[in-house]
Amino acid sequence: MTAKHVSQTYRHHPKRISPGEAVDLGTSCLKWYDLAKAETPVDPDVSALAHRFLARGHERKDWPLDEDVGFVILHRCGAEFYFLILCTWRGDNELWETVYFKPDGAALDFAPFPQAAHKGTFCVWEAGIVAHEMSAWSRYLRSARDNQALQVYLRDSVSGAVE
Repeated sequence: MTAKHVSQTYRHHPKRISPGEAVDLGTSCLKWYDLAKAETPVDPDVSALAHRFLARGHERKDWPLDEDVGFVILHRCGAEFYFLILCTWRGDNELWETVYFKPDGAALDFAPFPQAAHKGTFCVWEAGIVAHEMSAWSRYLRSARDNQALQVYLRDSVSGAVE
């Protein structure tokens, strides 16, 4: 048996997680993470574009957000291709996800990422952030779940290399 969906030419490499300022969207607050190879970090212009995209969505009220807490991953996947992954905690202990992307080239904004019935969720690097967030949210769930505990969760971020 082989891992059919892993190309023989694929070479795996570490990436770097860099937390940023939390995004305040009125009644919702999302932690921010940049994810990229150390030698090609997230482009500051693309980061600014992603922040504006989130703000516009909030202003138009076309987000799936409703007094949510969670995190955003801006993942540089190539020269100019990015995923913008919006994750929120709902149903007490469930992680909900909406994925946007900015393709290589002339794309001026992010757009919803097309989804299939059997779809990808998180790559190994994104899963490093998700693992940290899962533990942080579990600590919040075991806490008094008051404003102080929520602030502790919002300040609890991960950074560094992820294999």
